[in-house]
Amino acid sequence: MSSTTLPFPDRIELTGEGLVLRDWTEADLGAMPDLFDHPDIAYWTPIVSPFDEAAARARLDRDRQLRTEGTTILLAITVDGRAPLGEVMLRRTPEGTELGYAIGPAHRGKGLAARAVRVMAAYAFEQLGVEQVILELEAENAASVAVATKAGFSLLDVPLIEGEEKGRPYALQTWGLNRS
Repeated sequence: MSSTTLPFPDRIELTGEGLVLRDWTEADLGAMPDLFDHPDIAYWTPIVSPFDEAAARARLDRDRQLRTEGTTILLAITVDGRAPLGEVMLRRTPEGTELGYAIGPAHRGKGLAARAVRVMAAYAFEQLGVEQVILELEAENAASVAVATKAGFSLLDVPLIEGEEKGRPYALQTWGLNRS
């Protein structure tokens, strides 16, 4: 069985680098708008905007559906398993195993994204058997470029991924981290 066909577990909790990455729960629905309803997240990510409690419910339901389908894992980033500070994603795509993240505005500047990405990358390498994980981000997104660099990723020499989302064009660079 290849790594792209391994099912994801029903429940996941990953620890490392002072973080606990855990499943989203109904108890998190009220906290999600404070994390995701922000102009930066609306601009740089495909997360719906405005992000209210209805959007939180839809995201939680979609998270569970994608997990069951074996395509995507969305985990809350916490320091203690309790209050969510952001989200880290692992998604199986034709381009590879992609990671992504969003940190709530009140929790930025603490290295949460880089640490969460490293913990999720370790999971992909050790539990899913992938050889490389990728980040797809815009060169103009200085915060994400800094996260990629801090997490040990290198810019790959591959074509830009161009498209349009929320009415604006984008060109994504692909950054990679190889299994060591």
